[in-house]
Amino acid sequence: MATDATAAPQPADAPTVEELIRARLSAAVGGLRGSVEAALPTVAFVAAWAWRHDVMTAVVASAVLAVVLLLVRLVARQTPRYVFGSVLATAVAAAFALRSGRAEAAFLPGILTNAGLMLMALLSVVTRWPLVGFVVAAGDPRMAEDPTAWRRDAGLVRVCQRLTLVLVGLYGLRLLVMGPLYAASQVTLLGVAKLVLGWPAYLAAVAVMAAILMRGRTRAAAEDLAAGARATD
Repeated sequence: MATDATAAPQPADAPTVEELIRARLSAAVGGLRGSVEAALPTVAFVAAWAWRHDVMTAVVASAVLAVVLLLVRLVARQTPRYVFGSVLATAVAAAFALRSGRAEAAFLPGILTNAGLMLMALLSVVTRWPLVGFVVAAGDPRMAEDPTAWRRDAGLVRVCQRLTLVLVGLYGLRLLVMGPLYAASQVTLLGVAKLVLGWPAYLAAVAVMAAILMRGRTRAAAEDLAAGARATD
């Protein structure tokens, strides 16, 4: 009698790994509005800098807009979860710019963050703990008690490996473009690059991920494994 889970017949309506990941990723990201809220403080910073060429003016413009976005969320009784990230990023960027007195320093935290994320994503692929796997787990309330359960599904790990490599490419592209601009103190171009490599580049990465997910039909075995474990108790 075959005991391998992969040998068991799969119901026609059983979800694939790709379908599960699509559903869980959509629950873990902020969508278009969250991305716009993250980008607007940068627009305000660059616009104020181009107008006055004064670091304090640019910082105040971006900070005020970030706070306004937060207040709009709160007044509308909507979750401030995603705009909080924008407020925090704006505060850190402002601190860097004010401390150094250089407008381009406002972009240094983002550059360093992308470098760290790229290294983390690469390391996660090498160790076969792909970063996207944790995003998938974060989007599944059932994994709260066992956040590493997804790794017991070999098919899920393989798909998440490929998706994580897409993120590595995204982070690497941002560093490749923004690093030289920062070194050359190109504040306006840094702002443009941050906007273009933000939501638009993220959409491109999502399109690549979607192509991977739409093409694949990897069997979802996580629930089978959990069911098997309960059956042996």
